[in-house]
Amino acid sequence: MSSVPERTEIPAEYTWDLESIYATDEDWEDAYEAAEEKVEEIQEYEGRTTDDGETLHAVLELREELMREVSQVAAYARMRRDEDTRDQQYQALTARSQSLASEASSAASFIEPELQKLSREELGSLIEEEEPALEEYEHYFDDVLRMKPHTRSAEVESLLAELGEVTGASGEIYNMLANADLEFPTVERPDGEGVEITQSNFTKLQKHQDREFRREVYEGFYDTWEEVRNTVGSSYKNSVKADVKLARARDYETAREAALDGPNVPSEVYDNLVDTVRENLDVLHRHAELKRDALGVDELRMWDLYMPIAGSESPDLEYEEAADHVVRALAPLGEEYQSRVAEGLDSRWVDVYENAGKQSGAYSGGTYDTQPFILMNYQDDIPSMYTLAHELGHSMHSELTSERQPYVYSGYEIFVAEVASTVNEALLTHHLLETVEDEEFRLHVLNEYLERFRSTLYRQTMFADFEHRAHEITEEGGALTPDRLDELYGDLKREFYEPAAFDDRIDREWMRIPHFYRAYYVYQYATGISAAVSLSRDVIEEGEPAAERYREFLRSGSRGYPLELLEIAGVDMRSPEPIEDALSVYDEYLGEMRSLIES
Repeated sequence: MSSVPERTEIPAEYTWDLESIYATDEDWEDAYEAAEEKVEEIQEYEGRTTDDGETLHAVLELREELMREVSQVAAYARMRRDEDTRDQQYQALTARSQSLASEASSAASFIEPELQKLSREELGSLIEEEEPALEEYEHYFDDVLRMKPHTRSAEVESLLAELGEVTGASGEIYNMLANADLEFPTVERPDGEGVEITQSNFTKLQKHQDREFRREVYEGFYDTWEEVRNTVGSSYKNSVKADVKLARARDYETAREAALDGPNVPSEVYDNLVDTVRENLDVLHRHAELKRDALGVDELRMWDLYMPIAGSESPDLEYEEAADHVVRALAPLGEEYQSRVAEGLDSRWVDVYENAGKQSGAYSGGTYDTQPFILMNYQDDIPSMYTLAHELGHSMHSELTSERQPYVYSGYEIFVAEVASTVNEALLTHHLLETVEDEEFRLHVLNEYLERFRSTLYRQTMFADFEHRAHEITEEGGALTPDRLDELYGDLKREFYEPAAFDDRIDREWMRIPHFYRAYYVYQYATGISAAVSLSRDVIEEGEPAAERYREFLRSGSRGYPLELLEIAGVDMRSPEPIEDALSVYDEYLGEMRSLIES
């Protein structure tokens, strides 16, 4: 029987190097205590933030020191927990670090309301006449003053910051249920070997060539979710309620308005994405029809959706070979970019393989003061190679930003982050189709990129439509019950995948999507791939000038609003053109795939 190994069975070279943050848990405790002291120290500035330029600069620097320490403490605890979500020691450290983060945010929450008492002219005088070092914060000041209509008094801001743990509790509960407590069945492969279904391997198992096996996996997976529908329904309902109430607390009309105002993205960008994609569902329908024809089935069922058009499971692809393909594919971005990715892979940036209790999925983490860290659940296949390329895009974005920008601009919005990751995917596809001769491998590469288009541009837009409708129901006073969520999701799924045959189990798919606990987040995957298609083509066709524009975009961090930053790279997301271009590329690849399988 195939089983998921324990953490101790994974060789060290395939695990991330968290000891580079804190050598021991005792060192973490020391850092935790030091951050607690700074929490008390910063509170002494309350009421004095704008007394003079020197004081303002001092409080901003102290907040930076505090938040850098808190983010490092929190990152270490969270990543240790993610190694094995069953480990109660690191659950406790994570909970403590979350409390510390809330305390730090609460303690520093007086700064922005006090800044907002000043006019732009008064702030300008502080910079020019009293403290020139404040000039570094000009974009930050602009952003603070922009948010003035939605910032409450210092007392209310402190209360809202303290409530951060509570308002985020639904997502935490869901995470523990999905990754630590929920047990999926073991199913028997056609060769007689048993395999345990997990959150991480479900998609891979849905690509197995045996259709009856896929059906059994599909039914076992979603029947397990059915057993906890009331728990997950309650969790998501309360997550949506928290979004709505927090938006109203800040005087926004809707949760979407609040979410998009943070990165200063107009609601029209969201609507433009959903409208443009829905107007082009016929291309997605052609993909479904192509898959049905390629598989030779009368009806495309829900357990067929992930099956490769190539007609078999992905060729085995060991991690080292995948990493080599990724490094070679990034050559158009410049020798320095490429070599730094290679060095990172050799320096234990990546926690490679799945182990029992490990957080599912993948992400790029770390802080301003650490190396990047990538969590993966590598499955020895082509999709995992693409995931590695994707997360390395995030990691390099962070690396280049941290080198160029001060801490205040070291973060960046998801809206631009998903561009960095998806450019890597596009370059990987180009490289593989240009250099790999093996026909089966090429078919799987083309299939993978088509699937990523489908799952990123169409699927994430469908998710965006779903969560917006769910929030609207709550905002209008409706009841967000599990049955209502099933109905809402099922209707959208049937519209998007019209040529397929449906059963009621797929209506529960919303239950397995952790991204819904970060409101109005997923649409940025779709806008990201749209921008990335345009930028990657520029880099391939134009060469170094386009690569340098792109690298400059990566170095900019958050020293500008997302739409402005993308203009540095050379793309205008205010226009539907990037989305239409991406849809056109998707259609072209579909045509190429049909030609390949019919030849």
